[in-house]
Amino acid sequence: MGTVVIPEPLTLYTADDVRIDAGHLRGEGDLCFILAHGFTCSWRQPMLRRIAGALNRHGGVIGLDFRGHGRSGGHSTVGDREVLDVDAAVAAARRRGYGRVAVAGFSMGGAVVVRHAALHGGVDAVVSVSSPARWYYRETVPMRRVHWVIERRVGRLVVRLARGTRVASKGWDPVPEAPVEVVGRIAPVPLLVVHGDADPFFPLDHGRQLYGAAREPRELWVEPSFGHAEVAATPDLIKRIGEWAALAASAMA
Repeated sequence: MGTVVIPEPLTLYTADDVRIDAGHLRGEGDLCFILAHGFTCSWRQPMLRRIAGALNRHGGVIGLDFRGHGRSGGHSTVGDREVLDVDAAVAAARRRGYGRVAVAGFSMGGAVVVRHAALHGGVDAVVSVSSPARWYYRETVPMRRVHWVIERRVGRLVVRLARGTRVASKGWDPVPEAPVEVVGRIAPVPLLVVHGDADPFFPLDHGRQLYGAAREPRELWVEPSFGHAEVAATPDLIKRIGEWAALAASAMA
């Protein structure tokens, strides 16, 4: 059996004073990945731990629980103020001596890392997997369920009891910039957009729209038979993402 690596527990605080639960896997070299999960997930879940372990072959990894998720404080704003959670993790990586930081997000986390890189910067590579390009998308059954969870009091109660996710009761005011509206600001930092042609939440046009609005350097990977986000990510896909990010971040050095 292989050696089990125990993450260093981290408690981070955001610019708006929300406590964020995170874990750090020390890696060789000066690259650190910030791993941003999807809605109702947690860095402590086995699928996120497997992804972190695969990325750890290419550098350090800081996985975090977004506000309102897992052991973090606060309430989820479903992609808005979560950019501050990522910013706190990036700062923690820099404090630990990493010279290069790559952010990798899945679904809601993919939207967050795009928005963070565009609005806050300070990173060297961006990977967005299964991200929505635009808000309020309801054209698939899974996304109609997500909106019911977010917008209805009973839905928020159900997701808190079933998944431990606490969603803010007040909606967006003002509405934050959608990923497609800001993705063009990420350049010259390299951007990788990954989307599956079998995504049951967001069809492929979301990935193509994000890529189309971005500026070079950018890449779009259309993954055949790939579903949605962390749960569908294969070891091969994560390996390729790690290799791409390591090379892209090196180009920024």
